[in-house]
Amino acid sequence: MKLLDSILTQAASIASLRRDIHAHPELCFEEVRTADVVAQKLTEWGIPVHRGMGTTGVVGTVHGRDGGACGKAIGLRADMDALPMQEHNHFAHKSQHAGKMHACGHDGHTAMLLAAGQHLAQHRDFDGTVYLIFQPAEEGGGGAREMIKDGLFEQFPVEAVFGMHNWPGLPVGTFAASTGPVMASSNDFCIVIRGKGSHAALPHNGIDPVPVACQMVMAFQTIITRNKKPVDAGVISVTMVHTGEANNVVPDSCEIRGTVRTFTFEVLDLIERRMREIAEHTCAAFGATCEFRFNRNYPPTVNHPAETAFARAVMADIVGAECVLDQEPTMGAEDFAYMLQARPGCYVFIANGDGEHRAGYEGGGHDVGPCMLHNPHYDFNDDLIPLGATYWVRLAEQWLAQPRTGVSA
Repeated sequence: MKLLDSILTQAASIASLRRDIHAHPELCFEEVRTADVVAQKLTEWGIPVHRGMGTTGVVGTVHGRDGGACGKAIGLRADMDALPMQEHNHFAHKSQHAGKMHACGHDGHTAMLLAAGQHLAQHRDFDGTVYLIFQPAEEGGGGAREMIKDGLFEQFPVEAVFGMHNWPGLPVGTFAASTGPVMASSNDFCIVIRGKGSHAALPHNGIDPVPVACQMVMAFQTIITRNKKPVDAGVISVTMVHTGEANNVVPDSCEIRGTVRTFTFEVLDLIERRMREIAEHTCAAFGATCEFRFNRNYPPTVNHPAETAFARAVMADIVGAECVLDQEPTMGAEDFAYMLQARPGCYVFIANGDGEHRAGYEGGGHDVGPCMLHNPHYDFNDDLIPLGATYWVRLAEQWLAQPRTGVSA
């Protein structure tokens, strides 16, 4: 494994910084303290900082030995926000804020990019410009979209943009990246079925929305099995059904909520259309009515071929080709998708191990739960910091060493 010596030297201090961020988690668009920490460190290392983009975003600008005169530029992105959940770990750097936790490793993502920024600023062994993008509100807030709306790529024009996420379950020292869709679109729906309440002993006097909801939920699965092509991925998950107040009363209404995930807009269009038709026609068949709302949140995260091949080559040079895996697409969602719609690039995964790193903490401090994403026992593996930061540095240096091809939209 070819790690940069200067990053290894600073690894302990960056890990300490990561644990400080972990102990002080902030939710989407509330990352004021985290942004302060990031901006302070970048400034300390001589990196000019722009703040406030996308509400709490931070962008650092690192010019190469040419002062950025050649006009070439690359964007490297890390997310900063935490999740609204209670942490169940007990180590020294556990969350100090009830109901808030870095359970997805954004503290580690921020730390890896900071470590890379420190090295890039100290050495500047490249021509062009590296933009360090510290993004707020990935967890449902669409911070990438908001930064783009605020002029991210107009103020900081990049030829390509790259992101990285840790991935538990794979051995530390491996990466994964694939061309095409790697994460799904994220969408949610709410359907309110309106019937007519009555006494439960006299149901013929009302219109019961509960059997309508049951028919509807089952019928939605036929969209997946009978309407879309079997080779096209799609998931409809009904996750909430709310109705009723007493066991002897037929309720007036029933509310159904859930999510839809797809890798393409064509499949998403089909699912939304068929769900609406099934909802409306099922209600009509039972004499009920419905309100149908379908919200499109994050689009699919789709990696560009050339940038993915480039990223994989950089990884292979660091850890060996045998440690660069194909990333199996996941139905999870990621708002880096917006950046990949605006610029070519690649979203890669760095292995976070199986959670054994938690056993090495002084005094122990973690429960027996798994170290999986969005789990209350999760913690980022600090052993990744030198590897992830080395990848960022080598990616930037080698990308900027290429002949300029211009900025693509």
